[in-house]
Amino acid sequence: MTLRVRTRRRRTALVIAGVFAVVLGVSLSITRPWQPPVETAPVAAAQDGVAPAPLALPEHPTLLVFGDSWTYGAAASVPTLGYAYVLADLIGGETIVDGVPGSGYLRPGSTGPAFGERIAGLDPRLDVDAIIIQGSINDRREDAAALPAAVNAAWDALTQKFPEVPVVVLGPAPHELPVGTSTARIDRELAALAGSRGWWYVSPVEEQWITPDNYLSVIDVGVGRKHPSTAGHRYLAEKVAEALERLGAAPVTAAEGEHPDPAK
Repeated sequence: MTLRVRTRRRRTALVIAGVFAVVLGVSLSITRPWQPPVETAPVAAAQDGVAPAPLALPEHPTLLVFGDSWTYGAAASVPTLGYAYVLADLIGGETIVDGVPGSGYLRPGSTGPAFGERIAGLDPRLDVDAIIIQGSINDRREDAAALPAAVNAAWDALTQKFPEVPVVVLGPAPHELPVGTSTARIDRELAALAGSRGWWYVSPVEEQWITPDNYLSVIDVGVGRKHPSTAGHRYLAEKVAEALERLGAAPVTAAEGEHPDPAK
C-alpha cells in the first residue's frame, strides 16, 4: 500500500523564484583509493535551449514528494523521520509523501506498482505548489533500453494530472560507493530527459552528497540494508532544502560546458 502521509510545519518562509539554464558536460568521480573511479552525471538543467520556467512558491508551500524507499523513509527509526517528512519543517511548509520501497520507473515495489501506475493512481484533486519526483536506483538491474520510454510515460502522466504544477526531478542517490555504473547511467539519462522538458534536475551523484568521508554517517549498512539512517535522512532533507534554495537564488545562466561560480 502506498504511504501517503501529510505533515505540516510552519516557520519562516522559503520563497523560490528563478529562471536559469545550466548545461553541464563535466563528469566527476567518487572513489576510494582501492577502487577505480566511476563517471557521474550532470547536476541540473536544461538542454537544447529550454530553460526551467520560474518557480515561485507561496509563503508556506505544499509539496508532493514522490519516490521509492528513500522517500518512504526506509531505515529511519520511524518512516516519518525520513527526508521527505523532515523537509516540511525546513521549508516552513507541508509535504505530502508518496514513497513505495523497491519501486522505480520500470520496477514495481514491495507494496505498490512502478512509478507510472502509481502516478495514474494519484488523486488529481491534490492541491500542491510543486512536485519532487525522486529516484530510482531500483531500475539499475532493469532493461536499460526501456528506461527513457518509461520515464517519459510517467512524466507525461504526471503533467496531464497536474498540468499547472512545476516539477523538480531528484535523481538517484548512491547507496554504496563507488557509484555504480548503472546508477550513474540512470542519473545521466534522467538529467537529459528533465532538461529536454525544461525541468529542474538535482543530482545527489554529481553534487557528491554521499562521499567516502560521510558514507557511514549517512547510510545504515547494517539493519538498514544500505538505506539512510535517521541522521542520514535529516542530512538528505537539508541537502534537498539547500538545493531548492540554490535554484531560486541563482539567476545565472552558464554557457555550455561551464559551471556557475557560487562565489559570485
